[in-house]
Amino acid sequence: MTENAKRVAVVTGASRGIGRSIAQRLAKDGRHVVLVARTESALNDVKHGIEANGGSASVLAADIADPKAFASAIEKIAETHGRLDILVNNAGITKDGLALRMSDEDWNAVIGTNLTSAFVAIRAAARAMMKGKFGRIVNISSTSGVVGNAGQANYAAAKSGLMGLSKSIARELGGKNITCNVVAPGYIETDMTQNLPQQVKDHVMGMIAVKRFGTGEDIAAAVSYATSDEAGFFTGQTIVVDGGMTMA
Repeated sequence: MTENAKRVAVVTGASRGIGRSIAQRLAKDGRHVVLVARTESALNDVKHGIEANGGSASVLAADIADPKAFASAIEKIAETHGRLDILVNNAGITKDGLALRMSDEDWNAVIGTNLTSAFVAIRAAARAMMKGKFGRIVNISSTSGVVGNAGQANYAAAKSGLMGLSKSIARELGGKNITCNVVAPGYIETDMTQNLPQQVKDHVMGMIAVKRFGTGEDIAAAVSYATSDEAGFFTGQTIVVDGGMTMA
């Protein structure tokens, strides 16, 4: 693929953790990656790292919790680059608590950021994808959305909702050469998980068949395939990347 024909990929929550790893991998795959998160300075650090390794990236600070502003940001990306080929909805938050004590505010914040934002981005990106007759959409879920998790009713609901959303989008847009899939990480070593109590880590390790925690690169590898040109017959699916933790 020539430089002028380089596919444009958008990755939300790209400033750290899994999102950063995905952005780095897609840049390595030859994509121009648009890094999206709220903090521009953190995104610039990722951008400079990608460029230092010969990749291509740009930065767009946006609040995905603001549907109108976020939709405008996605449309701006397509307009600026003249195309939008790949969308990875990775950004998310947690506000954990037992359901009986969970506030409406904590429920709505997690549903809005983790689920509604994905719908908003897909709706905004789909027009550019249809115009280009190519699209790869990947929504980053979680094993919490597959099997549930005590204290995460809001998070599990949002992450499970991504699976239903993705299947519906896959059916609606499949005839336009646009696929939509889910990657559901298990326990991944990130800034969000490193501060968990050791007894929690030991308990989780006991459930993982491969006897190690996952890395951002493990998730990025799955996203790399799902966003590739070769994955045109792969849609509406959930890839669980958890080292065998939740296998039936």
